[in-house]
Amino acid sequence: MPLRAIFFDIDDTLFSTSTFAVRARENSIDAMLAMGVRTSRDVLRRELEEVVQEFSSNYEHHYDKLLSRLPFEATAGLNAQLVVAAGVVAYHETKFRELSSYDDVVEVLRLLAEMPLILGVVSSGLTLKQMEKLIRLRVYPWINPSAILISDHVGIGKPNPKLYLRAAERVRVRPEEAMYVGDHPIHDVDAAKGAGFVTVWNRREGKHLDLVGRTKPDHVIYNFWDLLDVVTDRLTKEGSLPTATSAPSTKFVERRRPRS
Repeated sequence: MPLRAIFFDIDDTLFSTSTFAVRARENSIDAMLAMGVRTSRDVLRRELEEVVQEFSSNYEHHYDKLLSRLPFEATAGLNAQLVVAAGVVAYHETKFRELSSYDDVVEVLRLLAEMPLILGVVSSGLTLKQMEKLIRLRVYPWINPSAILISDHVGIGKPNPKLYLRAAERVRVRPEEAMYVGDHPIHDVDAAKGAGFVTVWNRREGKHLDLVGRTKPDHVIYNFWDLLDVVTDRLTKEGSLPTATSAPSTKFVERRRPRS
């Protein structure tokens, strides 16, 4: 089957969610300590990590829960809501300053968009939060607006293969004509494979590198230049990408790919 569409995960695929989250949370902890919270950074960090784990990263009151877990004397005499606001502001200021895609993502998306492909997104999370990431990462110009599916809005979550089937249906391609690129071997690779997609495990970095899925991905990549090679080779073999069209991209990759 010809490849007609590629869908991408967002977190730890288009940008380093794990690295960003650590920086943002550390900055929020510093801000809360500066507001007078009387405990150590290590205690706040540990409690915040537990809050995120217990209530999920999409929970909207992490810092309220964090303060409620501390001993009374840690916040006695403080305005708790002011402390929470300081943590929230520090987190968002980090996002405004530092949230960006991996260096190769935008350039490779631009090259993929020149090919006969529909580019889309299938992601878990809150709709507005995930859409904001697409804007801040500056990847939205290369993504088909009708091919963005966020689990919160669609009403189907990972790892349900129905989410991927809905994506293929949305852009009117067969599942086997679609590719999915994600970092989670179970929620991304297994689930997309269950829907009939060509699967690409993005092993650049992240907290899921040691997980083992039930299925073997069709391709494993470590950066988006690897992905461009996979897609270019596939389209060329299918005859969807004439040699004359693919040659400039191939030369571009050789010129721009970082040396190992």
